[in-house]
Amino acid sequence: MTRHYSKRSAQEFNFFRRCFQQLWIYLIGVPLFYIFYRIEVHGRGNIPKGARFIVAANHISYLDPFIVSYAVKKPVAYMAKKELFEESWLQTLCMDWLGAFAVNREKLEVSTLKTVKEVYKSSWMLGIFPQGGIRKNKTIEKINKGFAVISKAAKWDILPVSITGCEHYNWIPFKGKLVVKIGKPVSHKLSQEEIINSWGQQVADMCGYKFVESEQESENEQEKLTEA
Repeated sequence: MTRHYSKRSAQEFNFFRRCFQQLWIYLIGVPLFYIFYRIEVHGRGNIPKGARFIVAANHISYLDPFIVSYAVKKPVAYMAKKELFEESWLQTLCMDWLGAFAVNREKLEVSTLKTVKEVYKSSWMLGIFPQGGIRKNKTIEKINKGFAVISKAAKWDILPVSITGCEHYNWIPFKGKLVVKIGKPVSHKLSQEEIINSWGQQVADMCGYKFVESEQESENEQEKLTEA
């Protein structure tokens, strides 16, 4: 029977997956970050205390999920394109145990919103890369509106995170510099377009990237998903 990794229950975001994610971050990620990139994290004071939120970052490398989780110091369940769960059984197994779940990047489906609700029944936060795939062009553009739809439907604010310094992988000790900045939360009470542009502008400013505003789009999709 084929496993559908887009459907996850709150019970799956458990102590064992949390430990697995932490092991990857602190036994593999942190030594890598400090030896090869000299990681710096700024703005942890902006992380909401005692509140649920969506962590949304720019996406420049395969290291980003571990970088973000380390920066916010919380277990994070990441949305990942469904194709990543189809490449190899080992990759699928690791992503499963790291707490990721599959999404259709072409459109936001009802099953995705249902899984998001399951995430927030647990102690985990939700992690999203609003631009979709990895972008190394130093421009914040073509932002997928799904994260804003989820924010408004679930009434969860968005925590902007910027990542710079690993656009190109570095294997020379202490040569690279990885900088992570955490911005001010973006309120879910804003309009969908305001959420998208506020996140994009903050991340672009923190990265020193160019920001291209998104065009106005209909919010009918949000209303349909809210009713689901």
